[in-house]
Amino acid sequence: MSVDVVMPKLGLTMEEGSVVRWLKNEGDRVEKGEVILVVETEKVEYELESPASGMLKKIIGQVEQVYPVGEVMAVIEEG
Repeated sequence: MSVDVVMPKLGLTMEEGSVVRWLKNEGDRVEKGEVILVVETEKVEYELESPASGMLKKIIGQVEQVYPVGEVMAVIEEG
């Protein structure tokens, strides 16, 4: 089963965030709770954790690009 990694809502007024850097590459094994991505808001950098264990199947969010809250950043294939 595939699990989406989405741009989180880190505050009441947050509407978008940008990708600072990926800590994993497509095809890498990830564990639930492992930091895979750093995103930035107007106020803070945030380490985004994997919502599931499996393979990082597809990276969609590109570094230095801005995305709305809820936008899919990556897809993890559970297993």
